[in-house]
Amino acid sequence: MPVNRPRRTTLSTGATTLTLALSLVALAAPAYAGETPGNTQGSDTEQSAGSDSTGIHAAAKIQYSGSVTKDGSTGNVTSSDVNWTPPPCWYAPYLGAKAFKEKMSKSIEDAKNTPGMGGTSGTAIGELQRHYEDEYGWTDTPGYKDYNVDKDGKGMFWAGVENPNEPDPLKRGSCSDIPFWVDNGEAPPPQYEEAIKPEILAALAYQHMTLPDTKVTLAPAATTKVNLPTWAWLDKAVFDEVQATAAINVPGFNIQATTTAKPVALKLEPGTDDAQTYPASGECTINADGSIGEPYAKGKSDETPPCGLKYLRSSGDGTYKLRATITWDISWTGTGGAGGDLPDGTFGNEQAVTVQEIQAVNR
Repeated sequence: MPVNRPRRTTLSTGATTLTLALSLVALAAPAYAGETPGNTQGSDTEQSAGSDSTGIHAAAKIQYSGSVTKDGSTGNVTSSDVNWTPPPCWYAPYLGAKAFKEKMSKSIEDAKNTPGMGGTSGTAIGELQRHYEDEYGWTDTPGYKDYNVDKDGKGMFWAGVENPNEPDPLKRGSCSDIPFWVDNGEAPPPQYEEAIKPEILAALAYQHMTLPDTKVTLAPAATTKVNLPTWAWLDKAVFDEVQATAAINVPGFNIQATTTAKPVALKLEPGTDDAQTYPASGECTINADGSIGEPYAKGKSDETPPCGLKYLRSSGDGTYKLRATITWDISWTGTGGAGGDLPDGTFGNEQAVTVQEIQAVNR
């Protein structure tokens, strides 16, 4: 009879049991594969659970498309919420029953034949083997008879996948439960909160998203004068929403999520305290037509720009580093009508501004 046990607890053999058993699975570290196009717009990148010495490749692959990094690295979006982070790991479809049996049984036999593998370690190996061969319950779900090979093609074993862009190895390896079975078309057991779902894919799309450079148009351009208002603006034509999509497609399990970033505000930081911004906060909101600020036109030299700045001191022989940062409203939609909001994102650029003294002519 299956033995039900509390989830994520070790067996009676001690605290090292679960760690040892999981080491037998020997899941390879996540890797990137697929196309590496020459630009980020419309690029496709795949993130998978990799492969191992058995030559069996993990089935779960996350494919990224849209405005994403071409090499699988973290994008250039900074979350406005310092407490928000992408998922450090997740559970995803790994292998079919026959492939999993081949992999796991070989790992178990290799471990059993390792010199000195006795005592607690040997017991752990035996209990792991019983879990997948004899329906011995390891977690709060029953075990499996002969690795579920009678259900091959009707579902998959799911396993933990590390996020290679997570810098903390402890967080990266926190999805450490042993592989579990999910029938095609069924949701993973509810206790696996980190099981891949549209919300997780949306967060991963956010993590890989690449926003366009933010170079505002200035008038005067590049070189201005002390106490002369400088107009700043961004045209709608070069300042539009950005999308990134993450999807996973394996037999019996197909989901995706698209994360959309819409520009909502521009913040100007002059690069010196000897300056004023318009408005005083330095934050220029988006106009009804999707642009920000207002282009300078002849005859407006005596007007205050709706978005801009004024330098009060010369930059001398150097320049000031004007930083223009866009705030993006970020939302997502996914499979099954899911959707919601993610924290605002920001991305900015610096551009050099020369500020000269106004030269007076004495007669």
